[in-house]
Amino acid sequence: MRKKTGVAAVALGVAAASLFTSTSASGHGYTDSPISRQKLCANRTVTNCGDIQWEPQSVEGLKGFPAAGPADGRICAGGNSRFAQLDDPRGGAWPTTRLTAGQSHTFRWQFTARHATTDFRYYITRNGWTGTKALTRADLDTQPFLVVPYNSQQPPSTLSHSGTIPAGKTGRHLILAVWTVADTGNAFYACSDVQL
Repeated sequence: MRKKTGVAAVALGVAAASLFTSTSASGHGYTDSPISRQKLCANRTVTNCGDIQWEPQSVEGLKGFPAAGPADGRICAGGNSRFAQLDDPRGGAWPTTRLTAGQSHTFRWQFTARHATTDFRYYITRNGWTGTKALTRADLDTQPFLVVPYNSQQPPSTLSHSGTIPAGKTGRHLILAVWTVADTGNAFYACSDVQL
């Protein structure tokens, strides 16, 4: 009897560990500086966000941006229809973070599951972007203003790096942060609305 109870306890422990592992692996990462749309939803600063309010770390889509990856108009949600509210321009009413063009700023990621990483890339919209329509590639400068190679390393749970917003940028803009994972076919996407 004691042997059967011990085997059952071990089996239950293994099942619980498996459940815990699969649950913790469902999350990945998001930016909170400047604050991303998904984090604004998670904080309940912005409402009517759907599922993203519970999963700000899950904006995952195909990697290879801008040549591949999410389709135009679906970039902020990483091409994931569950998070389509992130692509909704809300009439240009997403809250903004004030930054200064030509100066260095900190860009911070929070990770709930760490992956071997190729790099982090940051794109910014062209001058004149109003934020009243869903983001397309044509709205962005063609080259990222910051690329941080990561050589297939795993980032810590919080990672910050500095970069300079291009000089000459004024008004409302959107910064698209792309975390490219090295060991899967995906990347993570985060859109931050800023005022320069």
